[in-house]
Amino acid sequence: MAKEFSRSRRVGEQIQRELAELVQRELKDPRLGMITISAVEVSRDMSVAKVFFTVLGDENHDEKQSLEGLANAAGFLRRELGHRMRLRSVPELRFHYDHSIEKGSRLSALINQAVASDKEHSEK
Repeated sequence: MAKEFSRSRRVGEQIQRELAELVQRELKDPRLGMITISAVEVSRDMSVAKVFFTVLGDENHDEKQSLEGLANAAGFLRRELGHRMRLRSVPELRFHYDHSIEKGSRLSALINQAVASDKEHSEK
């Protein structure tokens, strides 16, 4: 049973690498900003791949536009993955926006604010 998990993890990592390259080089959709594929989770039966992405840097592109663009390109991306990878069947791609970067920056700001507040109180 542990072997199944390691295989799905390896396939997920390979899908992540291939998708990152495909999104960067092949997709020309204006709805997509600077997309980063942050993680891919493949189900144990290899039928579904959850693809987590973030949009970096550009305030003009929001997650909803990017999600629509990626959803429209899912068939193309799946076909290209089929050409690049040696799999019996390529998993269905389901895209999800990854909020972890936003949460991390918000937590970092809160920590910096708390440290600055502690410095003010200790100096008084």
